[in-house]
Amino acid sequence: MLALLGAAAALASSAPEPAPCRARLCFVEALRPFLDRLRAGEPVHIIQIGDSHTAGDMITNGWRTRLEARYGSGGRGVLAAGRPYPGYLTWGVTASQSGGWSVQASFGPHWRPDGPPLGLSGFTQTARAAGETLGVAADNPDQDFDRIAICGVAQPGGGTVALRIGGAEVHWSLDAPVLTPTCMSMNSAMPVGSASVETLDSGIVSITSLGTFYRAGGVTLSNLGTVGAQLVHFGRASDAVIAAELIEYRPDLIVLAFGTNEGFETGLAMDVYEATLRAQIARLRRLAGWEVPILLLGPPDAAARLPAGAGLAGACGDGWSVPGGLAAVRERQLRVARAMHAAFWDWSAAMGGRCASTAWRMSDQMRGDHVHFTRSGGDRIGAMLDADIARALELMPGADADREGRR
Repeated sequence: MLALLGAAAALASSAPEPAPCRARLCFVEALRPFLDRLRAGEPVHIIQIGDSHTAGDMITNGWRTRLEARYGSGGRGVLAAGRPYPGYLTWGVTASQSGGWSVQASFGPHWRPDGPPLGLSGFTQTARAAGETLGVAADNPDQDFDRIAICGVAQPGGGTVALRIGGAEVHWSLDAPVLTPTCMSMNSAMPVGSASVETLDSGIVSITSLGTFYRAGGVTLSNLGTVGAQLVHFGRASDAVIAAELIEYRPDLIVLAFGTNEGFETGLAMDVYEATLRAQIARLRRLAGWEVPILLLGPPDAAARLPAGAGLAGACGDGWSVPGGLAAVRERQLRVARAMHAAFWDWSAAMGGRCASTAWRMSDQMRGDHVHFTRSGGDRIGAMLDADIARALELMPGADADREGRR
């Protein structure tokens, strides 16, 4: 990782400045493989990885519901296993777990450098006794599924689990001579509303993620977020685990939605941040393949009550100011997106620019912290992102021929 960061830092210092991007969605050509699949009506899986904005699922659910309305639902998608922390939200489905699981997280008090390896979700759940369960249940028939996939770690002394979907059950051994990331899936002949995992012995069982899917559906949008995390914390996940999960979950678009916590951090070295961003994009491309597009979501406009001289970009009234790091993070993201053939969405511009958080708070679309969104605010952001993606699809070369072919 240090070698990757060093090389990326050298590239960052010599990279040309990006050309001005006057649209909210920039470098849309990078999204062509994803947009082509949408246009063709093929099943599409989007995986968004990020911080609390992603974890809360307000924005992603706003985007998800609109995609599903146009293209159909491919299922709820990838989730962290069980309920890894209090307040864990999973719109559309309800996650559950018994009390004997311990959690390893990529950030916060549950992060342990010597703990079980992590994957895309940022959480790994581990049990060491029989009878421990993880479950997921659809909140309504629209969220029923006919496929469940689960990923974990096989290792010496690993236990065996029973995976159940509908009336079917299979046993899966996680015992192996060496630590090995592994995934398995089960299909149901008809859509069902629940699935579960149960440990059958006292062996070690570590589960990194699970997902529910509808095989005949259209779009799946998986939101995998860790509250308080920065992109550097995603670097704590195991390459081997991520590679196994990407093979199992097969994303058609990866969205990186970090930057808010970086923008609020005083003293963050922007060259180091840019090197981290370049290294993580290169890493995902190496593990997922270059054909999988990457979209960067620039951090939203946000504000804080900070002391004088703490990197403020200007007062927004009533004591609220925008941390200067937010604009710096966006500029670096735009520069990296251009240099590395990724797309970039200017979330702050969509909101209205600097100090827009004040108006969003006054209309009850942001919470009192001027950082996080209410459900209605998240839905509005998701709608704007969806509209910009739909516009890019409409304007992408080939759209006219596609419309002609449907007449």
